[in-house]
Amino acid sequence: MDNIRKDIDLYRDTALRYCGYANEVGEALRPLIPKKVVHLSYGVAVAYVIGDCIDKTGKTYKKPKILGGQQITEAAKTCGDVFLWQMLASVIIPGFVINRVTWGTGYLMKRNKKLPSIARKWLPTIVGLAAIPLIIRPIDNAVDHAMDRTYRKYV
Repeated sequence: MDNIRKDIDLYRDTALRYCGYANEVGEALRPLIPKKVVHLSYGVAVAYVIGDCIDKTGKTYKKPKILGGQQITEAAKTCGDVFLWQMLASVIIPGFVINRVTWGTGYLMKRNKKLPSIARKWLPTIVGLAAIPLIIRPIDNAVDHAMDRTYRKYV
């Protein structure tokens, strides 16, 4: 077995990645919790995004191979790329998807009077929470694909 060390990206390859999905948990819980708590969950997700930006921008700036004043330019490109990717893949798109899944499930529950009221109350949240792990990789891959063909192509 080769002793090749793969650099692990703290913000994308570890459990810390789920902090970027705090707002999805907030969206799934929206029917049960105050709006202020949902908004706070977005604060946690955006703090995660900013942390990733700071981390990767700093690493880019410190790379010894970047010389001649290009550190700032390359660091700015990295910051823009990370911020856009994280906001799309961790906050905006999944937040919208989970909001709609939860809302749609709630809509169906309100129309179904045969289920007990406790089921109608909790099922939208359960479905929303269950959907989170299912949407992570497809959204990440779609955002990578879109950014490779747009933003990254021109920046």
